[in-house]
Amino acid sequence: MNLARIFVNLFQFNRTNWKAVALCFAAAAIFWLFNSFNKNYATNIRFPLRFDYAEEKFIPLTNLPEDISINVSGNGWDLFRKSVGLQLPHLTIQLLRPTEVKKIVASSLTPSFSEQLGAGLQINYIVSDTLRLQIDELDTHKFKLVADISQVSFRDGYGRISPVVILPDSVKLQGAKSLLHQLPDSIVLVVPKTNLDDRLRKEVEIVIPHAEGIDKNPKVASVMFEVGSLSTIETFVKLNVSSSSAKISYVDSVKMIVQIPKIQEEKFKEDKTAIQAGVDLKNGPKGSYRLYPNLKGLQPYMKVISIDSISVRQF
Repeated sequence: MNLARIFVNLFQFNRTNWKAVALCFAAAAIFWLFNSFNKNYATNIRFPLRFDYAEEKFIPLTNLPEDISINVSGNGWDLFRKSVGLQLPHLTIQLLRPTEVKKIVASSLTPSFSEQLGAGLQINYIVSDTLRLQIDELDTHKFKLVADISQVSFRDGYGRISPVVILPDSVKLQGAKSLLHQLPDSIVLVVPKTNLDDRLRKEVEIVIPHAEGIDKNPKVASVMFEVGSLSTIETFVKLNVSSSSAKISYVDSVKMIVQIPKIQEEKFKEDKTAIQAGVDLKNGPKGSYRLYPNLKGLQPYMKVISIDSISVRQF
């Protein structure tokens, strides 16, 4: 009867009793934990990787592996600390010829990693299979910039009256040698769609398609040209034919329609005398056909809208 009463009293809600019980359990747990962690165990741990190569001369084409999984044995305390990332060393892989190494069989890294881990941990085996790398030479090249203004339109009676100017006129690219050598000689700046009746000066981003990881200097360039009123003029130009065995529909001239800046009208009256239309029929086919003559003597401010074709009969 006394034993039953003692047992009941023990489990009655008494703060002092429960504190004692809790302390007993805590002490037992700590004792068990310390005892367990002092034993040796084996587990998989992911170690961070570092690749040692001349980064000023080479660049990876894809992201290099960031870690590697290794099965290691060691003291429970050491394994616990490294499992939660405490005192976890970076394992270094040295690359003497980075561009020649495409893959590394992970098991071949055991001797090197064992030295880096030291005596505290023992490598049982490397869980990861193969590390794949893509590293190329770092190269720098200068490319000419050209402007694509095909999306630019003008109000009726207006147009471009000056050459297109790009500042700066080139861009320096730095990146993987194989990527740079695949690019065209010129980088195109696409001017966004716009409708103009005044001069254009626009900052355009230099875009390198499908070439991530390439550094650009500068990143933008200015595209500019003057816009003004245009005049459309109809005139006749002298025709030169290089064959004596052909008959043509026009003897000495052809009609041409040209568009010029209005402010160049007086100058055009002087310059148009130097414009000539040429037809080379020396190696042309026999028979009757029509063709367009080639123009010479055009000035940069002149834009040919149309020119008459000529009828040829070759004997």
